[in-house]
Amino acid sequence: MKKPGDIKGQEIRALEILLRLRNVIRDRAAAGAQPSYTAKLLAGAPQLPARKLAEEAVELALAAVGGVKSEIAAEAADLLYHLLVLLQSADVPLEDVCAILESREGISGITEKAGRKK
Repeated sequence: MKKPGDIKGQEIRALEILLRLRNVIRDRAAAGAQPSYTAKLLAGAPQLPARKLAEEAVELALAAVGGVKSEIAAEAADLLYHLLVLLQSADVPLEDVCAILESREGISGITEKAGRKK
């Protein structure tokens, strides 16, 4: 079992790709109305990014039921992209999301959910 902080080359590359994508989305947001799909999504915030994220989540779930790994990976990539766009549109840094995940490390999901404010 891997220890926290024990990251290998492929894992580092995966994280770098996510951060590069986050940075591209951030740059597109700063550029304003440049002609890009990202800019179009951001211009329609909050509804359009939210709707696209929900759509991609359903497509990923259906791909998972189908069990074709390449389709699951493609739909997961779409979901991650649309999640990053939604976070950008809501001005929520990815680091804030990661901090919450880190705070939940070592806590049972059942325990964590029971402790949430209603």
